[in-house]
Amino acid sequence: NIVRYIIFGHLIYHFQESSPENHMNTRNVAITIIVAVIVVVAGVVAYEHFSSGTSAPKQTITEAGSSLLFPVFNSWAGNYTNASIQPAAGGSGLGISQAITGQTDIGASDAYLPEATANANPYVMNIPILISYQYIAYNVPGINNVHLNLSANVIAGIYMGKITNWNDSAIRAANHGVNLPDHSISPIHRSDGSGDTFMFTSFLSKGNSTWNTTIGASTAPNWPSVSKALTGDGNTGIIATMKSNQYSIGYIAATYNKTVTADGFGIAHLQNRDGKYVSPTVQNVITAASKYLNDIPASGTIALQYAPGPTSYPIADMEYVIVKQNQTSQAKATAMQDFLKWAVSSTGGSQSKYLDQLDLAPLPPAVVNNVTIPLINKIAG
Repeated sequence: NIVRYIIFGHLIYHFQESSPENHMNTRNVAITIIVAVIVVVAGVVAYEHFSSGTSAPKQTITEAGSSLLFPVFNSWAGNYTNASIQPAAGGSGLGISQAITGQTDIGASDAYLPEATANANPYVMNIPILISYQYIAYNVPGINNVHLNLSANVIAGIYMGKITNWNDSAIRAANHGVNLPDHSISPIHRSDGSGDTFMFTSFLSKGNSTWNTTIGASTAPNWPSVSKALTGDGNTGIIATMKSNQYSIGYIAATYNKTVTADGFGIAHLQNRDGKYVSPTVQNVITAASKYLNDIPASGTIALQYAPGPTSYPIADMEYVIVKQNQTSQAKATAMQDFLKWAVSSTGGSQSKYLDQLDLAPLPPAVVNNVTIPLINKIAG
């Protein structure tokens, strides 16, 4: 049909040679028809070009790192449609190193970059995206249904090998009426470089002076030699080790609450800075985080553990994505900006339907607007 219209227009154009009185009119009609046909043809070609899948392909964004954040990234990947999100676990240490070397686009971490690493890699950013917390769980026959009261001093004593039995006087003093067994304790820690370990050791460092001066806070500390100590790779590894070893204790990300509950582990109430034993709940974590909101620097690097306040839960933390400021292309940079802004939006990835089931808390709007978004905007091609 398009060819026919062109021929028709061409004939009318030449017809004016034998009809001088219609010279101008017919010439104009012919030109109008030909131009219209060209426009139609151009539209058809454009439509076929874009509808045939030759338009710009959807960007792929790879993520690796924190096993705490893996469940939420996995959930986001199944619901975010503007890019292909490919998440993986492996621990915060892996996420940080792969983000720095460019093996992955996003490194998920429960810890911001150590000072030495940040100084060596000034083109890499810590961008806070969520608030999380951690359980101190245990598998002790007969008392897994009891919320033991534990302090940083007691837990540090267990992991340093100074408190070795479940019926130690320091544990009994805070748990009157609980029938604590006369059995040795097996403390479990992560075998991989882990932001969960950073969160845990930060709590111990702030709550126990001996731990602070001898071991400190780290994603991979030099663990004290304890005869009954065990290890696990990732949160799932800690859970598996605890499940197969009774009388054990370990630190587990709250995002694994369903597994912890299903396996029947006990969950401790922890002593906070005000000396109160508090339960690990999202509300108590938000209360703890609120104590530090005015202190968060533009870089977003801050530890939220051991916050003041009678209801503040003491193992709360900011969750980070580690991202190179300069991406390989503007298309990748734009895709990452769009995804991360969606992730922290109250109408996007930070909706309750994503976070509640994983016991994660959204960033307060002031942190999103004044810290997170400005950092995301620095991502460039």
